[in-house]
Amino acid sequence: MTTLTPTKDKGATTKPHPMLYIEGAHAVTSDVLADQLPDIGLNTAFVADVLSAMLTHERCGVHLYRAVSGRTNNPILKNKYRDFGRETERHVEILEGLVSKMGGNPNYVSPNARAVEGMNTKVLEATYAGSGALDPMTQEMVLLDAVFIAESIDHANWQTLSILVEEFPDGDLRESFAAAVAEVEEQEDEHLGWASDTKQRLIMMQTKSSAMATIGMKAEELVASVRDWFSE
Repeated sequence: MTTLTPTKDKGATTKPHPMLYIEGAHAVTSDVLADQLPDIGLNTAFVADVLSAMLTHERCGVHLYRAVSGRTNNPILKNKYRDFGRETERHVEILEGLVSKMGGNPNYVSPNARAVEGMNTKVLEATYAGSGALDPMTQEMVLLDAVFIAESIDHANWQTLSILVEEFPDGDLRESFAAAVAEVEEQEDEHLGWASDTKQRLIMMQTKSSAMATIGMKAEELVASVRDWFSE
């Protein structure tokens, strides 16, 4: 069972700093992290921080896909969001397994992971900013933009991990990370490529539509139009 929101009750840990109080049992330092992880000839505490941020972004991605799949009016987009959401949850599972294999805590939340969570929260909040006010066509673009932003970061994260793995010493750990990258990178290529192409298609569809006809359409007609997108 994956964890989508690490909490104290789930054994979450993090690094304390002047603006954040952490109870003793849940506080860790870079030295503690380094002692927990195997010597791979790298800054292991920093690697743990990077993996934590990467895992946090994937967890936030699951929440995002659940939100957008439940609010889109287009069945084709809904199915795609659901498919990508399931794959993203699998990515969470994979990363949790890798962290555990290294001897780390999958519910460790690094300082940069906290920043990632804050950023992703704002992206998700932005998709609700015009609820009840935006027309359905614009709302679909807002949802897709959020997906595009999330997948751009995902893609970069896994690309970076593929390069980082090359620095690991030969052995079981390197093989596990390499297998994970091989499984996920292709999916991330698909996710970002689809989001980019679909964003362009929606913009061109809107650009070529009749502005006066769109303005004059009733809300239910706009929703029906959105549902018919990509039906050809």
